[in-house]
Amino acid sequence: MSERKVGVYICHCGGNISDYVDVERVKAAVEEELGVTVSRTTMFTCSDASQTEMIEDIKEQGLDGIVVASCSPKLHLTTFRGVAERGGLNPFQYVQVNIREQCSWAHSDDRDGATEKAIGLVKGGLEKVKLTEALEPIRVTSVKSVLVLGAGVAGMRAALEMADLGVEVFLVERDHFIGGEVAKLGKMYPSGRKGGEVTAELYDDIRKRTNIHFFTGAEMTSKEGYIGNFKVRVRVRPRFVTGTEGDFERAERECPVEVPNKLHRGLKTRKAIYFPGGSARPERWAIDAEACTMCGRCAEICPGSIDLDQMEEFMMLDAGAIITATGFDNYSPSEGEFGFGTGGVVTLPQFESMIENTGSRLEFGGREIRDVVFIYCVGSRQGREIDNANRYCSRFCCNAAVGAALNASEKIEGLRTWHLYRDIRTYGKFELLYEQASAGGAVFCRFDPKSPPEVVDEGDSLLVIVNDLLTGGDEIGIGADLVVLVTGMEPAQNEELTSILRLPIGEDGFYNEIHAKLRPVETVIDGVYISGCSQGPKNSTESISSSLSCVAKAAALLVKGYVDLQPFIAYVEADLCKWCGECEKACPYSAIEKTVVDAREVAVVRDVLCKGCGACLPVCPYNATQLKGFTDTQIKSMIEAFAAEASSV
Repeated sequence: MSERKVGVYICHCGGNISDYVDVERVKAAVEEELGVTVSRTTMFTCSDASQTEMIEDIKEQGLDGIVVASCSPKLHLTTFRGVAERGGLNPFQYVQVNIREQCSWAHSDDRDGATEKAIGLVKGGLEKVKLTEALEPIRVTSVKSVLVLGAGVAGMRAALEMADLGVEVFLVERDHFIGGEVAKLGKMYPSGRKGGEVTAELYDDIRKRTNIHFFTGAEMTSKEGYIGNFKVRVRVRPRFVTGTEGDFERAERECPVEVPNKLHRGLKTRKAIYFPGGSARPERWAIDAEACTMCGRCAEICPGSIDLDQMEEFMMLDAGAIITATGFDNYSPSEGEFGFGTGGVVTLPQFESMIENTGSRLEFGGREIRDVVFIYCVGSRQGREIDNANRYCSRFCCNAAVGAALNASEKIEGLRTWHLYRDIRTYGKFELLYEQASAGGAVFCRFDPKSPPEVVDEGDSLLVIVNDLLTGGDEIGIGADLVVLVTGMEPAQNEELTSILRLPIGEDGFYNEIHAKLRPVETVIDGVYISGCSQGPKNSTESISSSLSCVAKAAALLVKGYVDLQPFIAYVEADLCKWCGECEKACPYSAIEKTVVDAREVAVVRDVLCKGCGACLPVCPYNATQLKGFTDTQIKSMIEAFAAEASSV
């Protein structure tokens, strides 16, 4: 260790650190330590001037390690690795010590204690850097193709952008028709265009790209490989409709099977052979295999265009990256929740379907609808007293409810609407919707979540009772022909896909990104990105924005043709290993497997799959597994240095 030349740089952080930590005392405590060649304090270590000074020190002093004591490595890890590299030093021989979040901010009431802790942390970092080795990133070449899961607006937009960058795209949609939830919507704000028109336009653009391969009725069934080289198995369910010739309308009429129509949110039914109509894409009929009884009547009516003997097909696809855009499910109220299940109570998606499929007169259950009451936050921001509560705000619901009320008022003259809310969150441009509705006569009443509205069935009509906080908590009874429950989003039911991709799930049940601000679409599985409502409630604009972020990340890998992975991975000391299989069972990424070395069975780590999580280390009974950059020797040296400093205080 005496041969090492280390530079130590301690940051004031403009007072964020130096106001609570005596940085000069820290510098004095470490500058005489063995191996320290340079010791400096700086106002902002991340500034251009400080970076230039560090680069000069590395070159002129021949430093073979640097310690930067400043803020969290989440902010400037890449910055200082770049400094090391520009100075000619291996970037993995730099160690970051966090004395802002872990010292000055955590102990702002104890300057002496914060300073002593900072000294211990810096000495620990110094001992670690003395034991570092020059590591090299793991370079993985990539096939120039991407798999996009889900053909809603987010998935289709991602597919188009990737295709225009020259990447081969495999677009996989579970349903037989594209568009997801947006395809079911009527007029959307602020464009005024119908959702089906938007999704149809995206689909038509996709069909113009020869490098987009589109599969409907398809699902991923398995995945192998790693970033840059995924091998994915896809199952394509039979559509049974193979042609366009025939009287499909008659076949639909004579089909004996009826099931709830998802397009109309279950308010109407459809047959086993169906076509959603309007702007639906592809413009080809389909048969619901789960509902069809295979009676053969449709095949008799449309000979040559229907093949009921069609079987499932399986394909193997090679993809360098995977983008998930699997959407969401609408919250379904439980029986009796705000009167749900009785006549006259519907969800917001059902109400939107009613408006889209009505003329100037709205009827439901045989009676004309003139008075509509909206109850907000149904299925969102629920309390702990509810099992599996959705604690999050679904964000889009307030905007969607006000927009639906305005659309309804435009079509139906004299329609009266009441909006019962906890908090109105018509953020950004959507605030104009709220102002327009208020100016148009919509009545907004605020209720306490501890005293939610009550819906009473009075036979011919409904009575909604609410204590309005805007009038001092007065009890108000509102006669309603229809009650609309403004329901939020829930995670889509994708247990099999989640298991295959090994995607982490957040507390809200949606897919979890690495960091909400710094890495918002990346997951812990390298090369797998999440977009749209698969990672949380969003409106269509926000969903597309996140999908374009996925495109940027995936394209950086696929267009370049390779990716460099972190070298901080596990490895096995073969002479100590006696293969017990415990490390293999502990690894969440299937990165460890059995091999034979010198006629002995031992464990080996597949470096491209390893994430360096360290789960395999503590379970090894022979201490044969280690982690590059965080070996037992390094960790012990850090602990001993910190403990020695603590004992000397």
